[in-house]
Amino acid sequence: MLYSPLLTDLYELTMLAGYLEEGMAEKPAVFDLFFRTNPFEGGYAVFAGLETALEYLEQLRFQPEELDYLRGTGLFRERFIEFLREFRFRGKITAPQEGTAVFANEPLLTVEGTLAEAQFVETALLTNINFQTLIATKGARICHAADGAEVIEFGLRRAQGPDGGLSASRAACIGGVQGTSNVLAGMVYGLPVRGTHAHSWVQAFPDELSAFRAYADVFPDSTILLVDTYDTLKSGLPNTITVARELRKQGHELRGIRIDSGDLAFLSQQARLMLDEAGFGNVRIVASNELDENVIESIRLEGGKIDIYGVGTKLATGEGVGGGALGGVYKLVAADGQPKLKVTSDIAKATLPGKKQLLRAIGEDGHFVQDVVCLQDDRIQGGDKVYDPINPLRHTTLPPGCHLYDLRRVVMENGRRTNAPETLGTMAERTRRDLSLLPQGCLRFINPHRYKVSISGSLNDLRNMLINDIRKGE
Repeated sequence: MLYSPLLTDLYELTMLAGYLEEGMAEKPAVFDLFFRTNPFEGGYAVFAGLETALEYLEQLRFQPEELDYLRGTGLFRERFIEFLREFRFRGKITAPQEGTAVFANEPLLTVEGTLAEAQFVETALLTNINFQTLIATKGARICHAADGAEVIEFGLRRAQGPDGGLSASRAACIGGVQGTSNVLAGMVYGLPVRGTHAHSWVQAFPDELSAFRAYADVFPDSTILLVDTYDTLKSGLPNTITVARELRKQGHELRGIRIDSGDLAFLSQQARLMLDEAGFGNVRIVASNELDENVIESIRLEGGKIDIYGVGTKLATGEGVGGGALGGVYKLVAADGQPKLKVTSDIAKATLPGKKQLLRAIGEDGHFVQDVVCLQDDRIQGGDKVYDPINPLRHTTLPPGCHLYDLRRVVMENGRRTNAPETLGTMAERTRRDLSLLPQGCLRFINPHRYKVSISGSLNDLRNMLINDIRKGE
């Protein structure tokens, strides 16, 4: 897929031009990408969008028509236009693998390169990581609510534009969703494509039974009938059973029904009874209609008999309390070999300076205990004291028997990927595994357990020292 370098905010270009004029463009710099609050007021996020971002970085270059456009704005000098002609990303990226469970205030991507190249890619990295991480997290929450039932992404028509629809399909499957109605996503990402028919199909025929028969005639081995156009229990299900019997006589089997309105828990219970009594216990029940994790959980707890959930709007747009957008940010943490710090009156918005590691502590039972952000040269082990990044006066001690490992790896060096792309299935399995290893309560939708993300003593000391130096200079 091709990405234009003009898919950026104007200030990335104006800063780039300024760095060039000030002789700063080639100075080494380090930026961290992170978010400050878990999405959906939940206990975790699912990291996604990395492969899309790396693809963008590898092919980053300005085409002649794009340079002509920038020249025509009158904002930039010819020297800068010529600089862009040879501009490439030749830096280094460190990141977790997609599908990894991640948390607020952790450095997800670390970008190292010249100040020019590391600064310019900010917008593109944020738009890829923010959106796909949001949707992967939403997908994981919905799959958790479904409790083993299949989930299909139906959100293209409500997505945030064509590219949003494509990215949403990809990210939802990282979160655990098993297929999509988006045919282009099926081709591009190798996803199973699934679907039924619309109410308009039924309305286009003289009556519902004729519509069902016609669809079954065209797709005898993959028929799923939408049963709620007129009346689910009095019309849709009886006509469905008639067609199912006719298919069976011809050597075929009805695959399923879809219910798109009404009390889905009650209607699915009644549909299951009617289908079973008619001898069609193998027919699967699909539910759709403005579903999300809360509605699905409610349907399941009320005894609904749904085999497949088709989830559209609220999955593809990341809708929900604390959703809509992931507030990922991109901050300078080192320049010209010196650690850098953004200081505000709110300690929660102060950045963590310097090049860092992101370590995950694993307990003796194999479950995740907490994460620790530390300086690149730190050596952290069980029994060490670690600090709350938001409230440095609060601290805890790592369990003595825990094992720590670096959650991230170098995924790009000299502007080239260091590893072959993984399949979405591998990423989805990582999501499933990571969520199963979180502390009890992290998956809860209401008041989830707060997973600890701490900083090392040396990182805490460095931040305090830089804050004091800045305040002395005021």
